[in-house]
Amino acid sequence: MLLLVSAMLSCLLVVLLIPPLRKLAIKIDFVDKPRPDLERKIHREPIPLTAGIAIFVGFFATYFIFAGFTGAGLTGKSAAIFCGSLLILGIGMLDDWYKTRGKELASLPKMIVQVAAALIVYSSGIAFEGFNNPFNGHYINLPEWLQLILTILWIFGVTTVINFSDGIDGLAGGLSAISGGTLFIVALTMGQSESALMSVILVGSAIGYLRYNKPPARVFMGDAGATFLGFMLGIIALDGAFKGATLASLFIPIFALGVPILDNVIVVIRRLIQQKPIYKADASQAHYRLLATGLNQTQTLVFLCLLNVCFGLTAIILALQSDM
Repeated sequence: MLLLVSAMLSCLLVVLLIPPLRKLAIKIDFVDKPRPDLERKIHREPIPLTAGIAIFVGFFATYFIFAGFTGAGLTGKSAAIFCGSLLILGIGMLDDWYKTRGKELASLPKMIVQVAAALIVYSSGIAFEGFNNPFNGHYINLPEWLQLILTILWIFGVTTVINFSDGIDGLAGGLSAISGGTLFIVALTMGQSESALMSVILVGSAIGYLRYNKPPARVFMGDAGATFLGFMLGIIALDGAFKGATLASLFIPIFALGVPILDNVIVVIRRLIQQKPIYKADASQAHYRLLATGLNQTQTLVFLCLLNVCFGLTAIILALQSDM
């Protein structure tokens, strides 16, 4: 019941915060303008870019209210998550500001800040520490240097794939809600109350955002919101599904984020083959390719979200089997 209330509160906060932030964005011209020279810009009118702030505030306001009720309390870990998220939101807002001026922020500053945010989280004890050996049941504790590398790669990677999925109305929010819901069920299965709380709050925040972002979108969350959702999904998986994992159940969080991860792995491979920059956004993601086949935005959105549900169900089945 407590978890349901927390999801409802985060959703309500986001729904209430977006309209005034939307008006502010229009007033100060913080909007994503159509650009016929970019094939990724498929909207036809300026769209406010401030929903990421609403998602951030809705998530953390709810989290700080309810953390004490789960026994987690407000700890150094939660402070690190908040500080890292502030960095992600800040660099995302700067990137969005560049976009409102028809420019692109260089990839290197974004990468440095996102890695720094991941380092802050790692320093609080949230890390990929190891896994159980399936042959003898012993826990394999990875060397600290490898823990650091894998933790940063995972958080940075999930942050990036969710951001790259934000190409059509409702997609990044929908995929995040489904992935968050999957990780919520997995956390309940594994008895992880803190991960369950963060997951369900994230789901509520994403649903609140979708109230205004479903096709045709009235507001965008921009890089600030998409990278924040990805950052949080990466942390939730590390602090939940990856903990005490067997070799087989290491695939649980990967399946939970199935569509954005698979799509972007394919994109990276294609860019490497074509000798194109890996980190630069283009129109090679699955949603753009589906639109090119003749599907409209709603059809593309439904197809990819249903596919992510299938991946999520696979993750839940793996979690149930590993818990038996």
